[in-house]
Amino acid sequence: MSILDPKLEDKTLHLIGREADKLGLECYVIGGWVRDLLLHRPSKDIDVVVVGSGILLAEAVHKHLSGSHLSVFRTYGTAQVKRGETELEFVGARRESYRHDSRNPIVEDGTLEDDQKRRDFTINALAICLNTDRYGELLDPFEGIRDLNAGIIRTPLDPQITFDDDPLRMMRAVRFASQLGFALNLTTFEAIERNAQRIRIITKERIADELNKIMLSPKPSVGWKLLDKTGLLPIIFPELSALKGVDRRPAGDNSPVTLGHKDVFLHTLQVLDNVADATDAKDPHVLWLRWAALLHDIGKPQSKKWEDGIGWTFHNHNYLGARMVPRIFSRMKLPQNEKMEYVRKLVDLHMRPIALIEDTVTDSAVRRLLFEAGDDVDDLMLLCKADITSKNEDKVRRYKANYELVQRKMVELEERDRIRNFQPPVRGEEIMQTLHLTPSREVGILKEAIKDAILDGIIPNEYEPARAFMLEKAKEMGLTVNE
Repeated sequence: MSILDPKLEDKTLHLIGREADKLGLECYVIGGWVRDLLLHRPSKDIDVVVVGSGILLAEAVHKHLSGSHLSVFRTYGTAQVKRGETELEFVGARRESYRHDSRNPIVEDGTLEDDQKRRDFTINALAICLNTDRYGELLDPFEGIRDLNAGIIRTPLDPQITFDDDPLRMMRAVRFASQLGFALNLTTFEAIERNAQRIRIITKERIADELNKIMLSPKPSVGWKLLDKTGLLPIIFPELSALKGVDRRPAGDNSPVTLGHKDVFLHTLQVLDNVADATDAKDPHVLWLRWAALLHDIGKPQSKKWEDGIGWTFHNHNYLGARMVPRIFSRMKLPQNEKMEYVRKLVDLHMRPIALIEDTVTDSAVRRLLFEAGDDVDDLMLLCKADITSKNEDKVRRYKANYELVQRKMVELEERDRIRNFQPPVRGEEIMQTLHLTPSREVGILKEAIKDAILDGIIPNEYEPARAFMLEKAKEMGLTVNE
């Protein structure tokens, strides 16, 4: 069959076909670009498979494509032509075989059919011919079109072989299901279950890359639930798997009533989806806000305790969770930089706004929250609102109304006191110079006292009141003051 689509009238694709004709080569656009074309999804990167030398065709296309840049990788037999935001990847058709202890294949030249067989899923094995006499012809040997229409992830060959050869494909199956809203067909699902332990030979960096793509999908919970159901989750992320389940205990002696807590795993995924609904995956910052949502209750298993007369409690789970974040990021090869620190901070602070709304909202408490959250306070409030997953509609309305009150208070205090990311008007250098001190405990006490006085509303966030407060505090401490 032939595909008629405006995207196929692209001048670059016609150029590739003409140059292939001159060289006597068959060439096809294949994989994700074809899949996304048929799903009407945007796609910039174009993979071209050539029956023959992909490098030769790439060099010819580059010469006729003004403003393009050519990169050749002779070791792998591939080449890239980049022009603006579009990347053309050229590779010769090949067949692959694998050793059991490695995901690195033995590669040989092959036919188009060989190349389609080595693809991970039927929806990624679709190819469209670019040669002039067959331009637009679709080659679909594994019924990928049928699977696209049915919303199914299925392997072209026996999934046992597919996943045993390259276990990363198990992660990719889950990722595509999450990104596209598709389902794993039964044989594919069962093969992942059988081969789950094989994921251990995949590097943490490659797994993290797939997890990040799941996190940026429209409904990330789809991917995380599939990782759980297939048995991959406890292997790649045991701390998240530990959130599953509900413990119950009798409400009292001889009481037929039992008290349980919510399933923290399911609650976490609902919070993550709530954040996803409220954010744009195209914003690079959003990925780390979604990670904060996933990890916000990660400390609950360690802090869970039964208290008579109260029930299940999770005291200080935010603090314990924040301490876990650096270890989790390190093990999973996620960034060890300001992105990790951002996630850690949101996990640590996520209980603060709810503590505010349950008590009287004081100016002092709001100032301290503004100071500690800094520029991330808006993200913190978004996370906290997403954390409201109660089925009690009255409770949800009350909490959301109280959050709005807190946010209005934040705006008022920020406009008046400029607290967010503030530095006390009197710095340590001035304290030492004024009081003839060297760096010491006394200097730290005075700096902290000035900060607390401003946050508590005792003095305004201004130089003269702060200096006067510092001098008075120094006298109380018995320090010599030279005004």
